[in-house]
Amino acid sequence: NMDDPYVTFDSKYIETVWWLLKQVYNKGLLYKGYTIQPYSPAAGTGLSSHELNQPGCYRDVKDTTIVAQFRAIRNEHSEFLFDDVDTGLYFLAWTTTPWTLPSNSALVVGPQIRYVKIKTFNPYTGLPVTLILAKDLLHVYFSADSEGAPLEDYRQGDKTIPYQVLGEYSGEELAGIQYEQLIEWVKPKGRAFEVITGDFVTIEDGTGIVHAAPTFGADDDRVARQNGISPLTVEDADGKTQALVDRKGRFFLISEMDRSFVDDFVNIEKYHEFSGRYVKNDYSEKLTEDDPTVDVDISVMLKRENKAFKIEKHVHSYPHCWRTDKPVLYYPLDSWFIKTTEVKERMVELNNTINWKPQSTGTGRFGNWLENLVDWNLSRSRFWGTPLPIWRSEDG
Repeated sequence: NMDDPYVTFDSKYIETVWWLLKQVYNKGLLYKGYTIQPYSPAAGTGLSSHELNQPGCYRDVKDTTIVAQFRAIRNEHSEFLFDDVDTGLYFLAWTTTPWTLPSNSALVVGPQIRYVKIKTFNPYTGLPVTLILAKDLLHVYFSADSEGAPLEDYRQGDKTIPYQVLGEYSGEELAGIQYEQLIEWVKPKGRAFEVITGDFVTIEDGTGIVHAAPTFGADDDRVARQNGISPLTVEDADGKTQALVDRKGRFFLISEMDRSFVDDFVNIEKYHEFSGRYVKNDYSEKLTEDDPTVDVDISVMLKRENKAFKIEKHVHSYPHCWRTDKPVLYYPLDSWFIKTTEVKERMVELNNTINWKPQSTGTGRFGNWLENLVDWNLSRSRFWGTPLPIWRSEDG
């Protein structure tokens, strides 16, 4: 229809969208929140999935990775795990982004995955430890030949580390167990440091236990919300809630935090040497590949504290900004949402009345989308598009 074309920059189109948004607002279905989105600290903007999937944006990089030890807390709920345990009891979780560990607030297990509890030694400190990891990944970290070998014969530095299997559990059984904060820089404001279950956990790599930092991962954020886990955040000098890493890609400067927040929630003694450091050297004009990285320094710190089980370089695919050629972060960005979940049942009902051709489209792709519906994030930070007709007073 060339006489009445679909042109998004036409005033009639824009005003129609504005009118529709007013109807949504009047029904109480419009709200402001945040989502985890690809963000380029170097460019200072979020990136769309289209921008991120341009040729050459994903490339192989070699990063420092760590299998961290999260110490379980002994209480009534976890008592069953401490049978036959005479050492510290730890959950093992692998990450390719050690800089996110200070923002950890949950550990995620697969509900149907089987986990084993083993008695062994930390390879760096030589201290006896009891560890929990996925049964199917046990032999990634331990030789099958060393199972049942005498523990008393082990000497720090031995290439082969003996171990004994003490128990086996499902992920469902581990849910709800609490653990100590791994890096005590900033205290959380809500519920945190708990084992929860998630549908995205696999046994393809790692340890079968995922470290969750809800401010830096979409799956982390989703599963944390579902389980009532709070993200680890800070308050800036204006009293606004922010991620521990600022939009320039640096650990938040203490001088830019709210003073009372610092007094009540920040361990200045432990945090000050990392305050203001870039999480990736690429974001600094002064740092080079030869300079120490935050990932390495955090890993070394945890190694000294008997909280690191394995540290190594790992090649993996990582997204980069097409504008700046710098790494992208997954970051919490303000967004406006339509509360589509509130009308989900009505949408499913109406979908069933549509005569889809082919029918599999309505029952398959579109039907599955409705079944897994989440609130619609309709806002973007762009120089083009329909401007949102929303004005807010200073008090919100």
